Amino acid sequence: MNYSNRIYGAALIKAINSNYNADFSGQPRTLPNGIVYATDKALKYAIKNFIKENFPSEKVFYFKRFNEEFIPYSLDDAFAAAFPMHKDEKDKKIIAKDLLSCIDIRLFGATFAKKSKDNVAISIHGPVQITHGVNVWHENNFYSEQIMSPFRNPNEKNEDNTATTLGRQSRLHEGHYLHHFSVNPKNLEEILELAGNDANTLKDDDISKLKEALQKGVTYYDSAAKVGCENELLVWVTLKPESKLVMPNFTQLMKMSKEKVDGKVQLDMSELKKVVDVNKNEIEAFEIYLNNASIIIANAPDEAIIKNL
Repeated sequence: MNYSNRIYGAALIKAINSNYNADFSGQPRTLPNGIVYATDKALKYAIKNFIKENFPSEKVFYFKRFNEEFIPYSLDDAFAAAFPMHKDEKDKKIIAKDLLSCIDIRLFGATFAKKSKDNVAISIHGPVQITHGVNVWHENNFYSEQIMSPFRNPNEKNEDNTATTLGRQSRLHEGHYLHHFSVNPKNLEEILELAGNDANTLKDDDISKLKEALQKGVTYYDSAAKVGCENELLVWVTLKPESKLVMPNFTQLMKMSKEKVDGKVQLDMSELKKVVDVNKNEIEAFEIYLNNASIIIANAPDEAIIKNL
């Protein structure tokens, strides 16, 4: 069935001696005030990777792929590989329909421009919008360490060219990145007018997969840098179909205490509870999924359905 409810929520990602989202120097990203943060792309990547690996029947378009020579695809290469029958297509309606057959585009949207004299360009406003994740833990301590490669660098000009090379890696000691997100299926209406009534739109099944990926995707993705990164909490608020409520950013409504209890961090939802209490007639369901081994919730809304991740 087509999905029509709007959703608001938040995802908390725990990072212990790991690097959830590095900058191009390899260090955790920081705001001008020194607080560590992650871009929305970090969480989106984990979601897309989880769907690609666990639901192989789904097409994920915006994901790095390589040709036989191990060179990354261009945008046109990726489209030709995904839709070989339409690789030279110039009709925007057909291209839009193809793009909407990809779950990541139905969720996150896309800016697509084929390199051709016809200048085919399509912009798709995605239903799912995710904010940057800011570390809500009171410390922002990260460190760097030297690591040794088993190989020497033959291009080294000095006497060190007979020694193995040294590298460097950086890790955050502890962080808890809080992302806000929203889902508005109406964002696809404009592109659906172009693609036609038989094009794929947001379905119940798409939302179920998104929800599962937001619970497990970061934990599932286990790279060398991201060992120690785990999904810690998911807040999922479903509004009633007729609701026109616009909820505030959840990252401003939840505060993490500086002290732990039995080794677990504490997240206070007092401000979020106030917003929910005022608007409870607009809300169909309030769900919290959490890692009971690492986090404690304080002052959750009375209507909250709390489950383990």
